[in-house]
Amino acid sequence: MTTPIRPNRLRAGIFLAPFHPVDEDPTLALRRDIDLLEHLDRIGFDEAWIGEHHSAGYEIIASPELMIAAAAERTHRIRLGTGVISLPYHHPLMVANRIVQLDHLTRGRAMFGVGPGLLPSDAEMLGVPVVKQRDRMAESLDVILRLLAGEVVTERTEWYTLNEARCQLLPYTRPRPEFAVASTFTPSGGTLAGRYGIGMLCVAASQQAGYDVLGTNWQIACEIARENGREMDRAMLRLVAPMHIAETRDQAMRDVKYGLTKWIDYFAAINPTASGDDLAAKDPAQAMIDSGRAAIGTPDDAIAMIERLEKQSGGFGTILMLAHNWANFEATRKSYELMARHVLPRFNGSNLGRTASLDWTREHGAELIGKAMKAASETVQKHFAQQAAKKKAG
Repeated sequence: MTTPIRPNRLRAGIFLAPFHPVDEDPTLALRRDIDLLEHLDRIGFDEAWIGEHHSAGYEIIASPELMIAAAAERTHRIRLGTGVISLPYHHPLMVANRIVQLDHLTRGRAMFGVGPGLLPSDAEMLGVPVVKQRDRMAESLDVILRLLAGEVVTERTEWYTLNEARCQLLPYTRPRPEFAVASTFTPSGGTLAGRYGIGMLCVAASQQAGYDVLGTNWQIACEIARENGREMDRAMLRLVAPMHIAETRDQAMRDVKYGLTKWIDYFAAINPTASGDDLAAKDPAQAMIDSGRAAIGTPDDAIAMIERLEKQSGGFGTILMLAHNWANFEATRKSYELMARHVLPRFNGSNLGRTASLDWTREHGAELIGKAMKAASETVQKHFAQQAAKKKAG
């Protein structure tokens, strides 16, 4: 299989909601998330995005900022992002201050994904009207970026008040840390990305509805950016897709029997309208493969999915593997290792020089071995000649 080499290095990361079934110890599950981030740092993953949720039992990280702070002290190079902060749930000054603090604590390794909030049960508990979440996200993002730029803001809306508000600590990263906005099916994410020149987190890139609008939403972002005197960079586009990789397809299918059914049951609980898609199939793993929603198989299957997403989107900067916990932890770690060892090199041309060197050596093998054998023969002859000369002289 020949994969075209990208002009820029394909970055790899994970999108860690996380998904932890309600039949396991939550403390151990959270510690395992930290262990996973350390593992990804060791094997060369570029980034990890960590979610915020407050209900439904599975996605048990309430503060991605706390997880980032803990993980940053145990890792060295991996970048850590909020995936995402649900802006309508927080006062914008508090979010801005937490962002700046993390930016300093991580010396610029923190990134900030923002969104309206995914689970309606979260919004319900907080008394946030679901219909207003996207508008409030846009209001909050605008204020946060102004505060990070050092602006003093006085502003009153129906849900927050700012009186000569400012960040007393300005960002470590200049002019500001990297931001990205969640994008699913609607154009709201692309609109905000273009307006402010920030990245996009396409969290449903492999689902049919999200896949269909990958190009459209990016085009919206580009058009809005041009209206605001900016140009969008595809390196800032991140696509999320569920994958599980093993050494064989049969092994991958066996691996996901560990946790896939629980994951499906969770999504059926939070979104009963999804019961008609491939999650309800008799063999959901195979159905998700057939629909293109997931790659469950070998590195070649992961390569094929990335190539398909590249073609549909027009190009992107980072592939984020959804951290779904379909397999046990050992098999999950192995999946990420196979991604790093065999998938990324195909896109990044990591072995072009090695392959060319091997091919040249193979092509000239007989000639080179002949020279080596001749040199060895001459060395032996020289040795015996020297020995004979010594005897004669003695």
